[in-house]
Amino acid sequence: MKSQCEKATDFATLHERGCFVIPNPWDRGSARLLAGLGFRALTTTSAGYARSLGVSDYQAGREHVLAHVRDLATAIDLPLAADLENGFGHRPEDCAETIRLGAEAGLVGGSIEDATGDDRVIYDIAEATDRIRAAAEAAKGLPHPFMLVARCENYLHGRADLADTIARLQAYQAAGADVLYAPGLSTADEIGEVCRSVDVPVNVLGGLGAKPLSVCELADLGVRRVSLGSWLHSAAMTAFVNAAQDESFGYVADLIGGRQMDQWLKEGAG
Repeated sequence: MKSQCEKATDFATLHERGCFVIPNPWDRGSARLLAGLGFRALTTTSAGYARSLGVSDYQAGREHVLAHVRDLATAIDLPLAADLENGFGHRPEDCAETIRLGAEAGLVGGSIEDATGDDRVIYDIAEATDRIRAAAEAAKGLPHPFMLVARCENYLHGRADLADTIARLQAYQAAGADVLYAPGLSTADEIGEVCRSVDVPVNVLGGLGAKPLSVCELADLGVRRVSLGSWLHSAAMTAFVNAAQDESFGYVADLIGGRQMDQWLKEGAG
């Protein structure tokens, strides 16, 4: 198994080489399957993991999320990043502590978002920037590289304000974020404008829009990283629900064989 420092260096290098897909497992098995399929890094999904516990998104809590990170970090020999929600607290110190704890659990990257989780919806830009700055300072103090992602949640909360989104991302970059992410952007014009407006790698949530942009199209716009959020967990659960309700059992003929899955799991264990 590679050391955490080696994984961190590999992860930073991935962001320099061009556009790559970083899928989101929700448990040990899905992480090993993705590793066995040849992906070069993984990142957690807050929604997928929470739902796998039987609770809704944002209800798992920091201790469960850190335990999840520790489990995945020992399951695969790949760089692991995480959706760290809003840092599990409103104070900048909460964000910093979450980054340190995440790194101790095995992470080489993680995101902090500017959604409050309360009636304010989105932190004002000054407060949000202070939170990213504290997280960045904590990340820079680690003994290995750590790719800090700053997330602007405007579009996920019905605030399709591209100018404000870009202003926030620029402020987060200035505060020390290594990667910027505005989940919900779906058009080439929006994504291209964001990429042209900042000087650090941009992450995009793939699959959005009436005609989702391909990885190649996103790369041409300047995107460096494409994550899948909770899509894989939702796809798996959609198939699960549909199969459970199919009294004809027609789905069985199209299943991936158990031996093939076992082989991927073996390869994904490293």
